[in-house]
Amino acid sequence: MFISIVHFFDKLEDRVRARLSHRSIFYALIGGMMVIIFWRGVWHTADIIMSGDVWMQGIYGFWSTVFYEPISVIWSGAVLLMTGLFVSSFIGERIVISGLKNEKKVTDRTEEEVQNEESKIKILNSKIDVLIEEVILIKDELAKK
Repeated sequence: MFISIVHFFDKLEDRVRARLSHRSIFYALIGGMMVIIFWRGVWHTADIIMSGDVWMQGIYGFWSTVFYEPISVIWSGAVLLMTGLFVSSFIGERIVISGLKNEKKVTDRTEEEVQNEESKIKILNSKIDVLIEEVILIKDELAKK
């Protein structure tokens, strides 16, 4: 059952991200606002717990309930999960990808490892440049015919 729930939300996230990716400014606005509202909710929830005022005292009306800090953490977190921004906002794609590839974090690599990776990237870039030149030559030869 848990797997089917996770699968449903994974598919929902994919659909939402696919739609929002065509409207990047709107996507950024939603993501930015949700991150701020999420952290505001976390901050104020910690204040509420610290003060011992855990009950919803003084909450009146719909908007007061929606923006009550513990509730705003839940709904803004849900929106961040749905848009695919939760992970990228808090830990970043680079860390997730390096974990999937069983790579070391950049901070854990030695200087020699970083230099080796940079030299491999330079070699690949030069090979790409050669391929581009060859493609241009082939295009020119085909254009002559």
